[in-house]
Amino acid sequence: MPSPLGVGIIGLGTMGAPMARNLAKAGFRLSVATRTAAKAQALAAEIGGAAKAFERFSDVGRASDVLVTCLPDAPEVELVLFGPSGAGEGLGSGAIVIDCSTIAAESARGMAARLSARGVFLLDAPVSGGQKGAIEGTLTFFVGGDAAALERARPVLQAMGKRITHLGPSGSGQLGKATNQILVAGNLIALSEAMAFAARVGLPLPALHEALSSGAANSWALEVLGKKMLDRDFRPAFAVKHQQKDLAIVLRTAREKGVPLPGTALVHQLLSALEAQGRGEDGTQALLTLYEQLEGR
Repeated sequence: MPSPLGVGIIGLGTMGAPMARNLAKAGFRLSVATRTAAKAQALAAEIGGAAKAFERFSDVGRASDVLVTCLPDAPEVELVLFGPSGAGEGLGSGAIVIDCSTIAAESARGMAARLSARGVFLLDAPVSGGQKGAIEGTLTFFVGGDAAALERARPVLQAMGKRITHLGPSGSGQLGKATNQILVAGNLIALSEAMAFAARVGLPLPALHEALSSGAANSWALEVLGKKMLDRDFRPAFAVKHQQKDLAIVLRTAREKGVPLPGTALVHQLLSALEAQGRGEDGTQALLTLYEQLEGR
């Protein structure tokens, strides 16, 4: 039975499109839009009667009790919410915006204050789990913002993920995601070094991968990105350029707070070398190839 809640989603990329499909499966009345109108129309046609595509973000806002945004960075979120025909124009008092983008905490706080003046709540709720988690509906949400608004929006989040953690007031979700990205960066460099070493010394990589995945060294990075490395699959589930944006936010915040992060800074520089080779669109697992180049392969 369809939910009485009207849910909008703006941003239908690698993460947003599967999130929209899961919202439709959960029975929500869905309104979709993106900066490329044809993409929204195609997704609405695929989903069928459960979704309606709009060209103007304000119309999505008008149709939504809860609006989900999933965009590359703060300027895109600002444009979608507050730009010409922005969703903020259409959102009614009491509406909730769930921003799943990864942006700076101060940007989230600023937008929350602007929406609050209109009677609208903003939950900063960046995600972890990658494309696989978005498709399977198993994402982790780091949430900042009003606790009561989170409880009202929880059914929407539950349609897209399995773990929803409230970390405090506005901006806290983004700081939680920043912490996540520090760990992701550390796992990525360790995995790349391990796989480059194992290949160089002549170990059978598929058998080794299976053994490592069963022991103390196991991680999401090993299971998912390690398998992609074995398959020489460098297509982006999470692109180098997006990781670089996230790590830049982490390092800027750490510098402001006086927290040294030498490991994270190293990963940022190594990925910069990949970008210099024109590989910013590759998946982050392509870091392995940089190690291979350093070996002379």
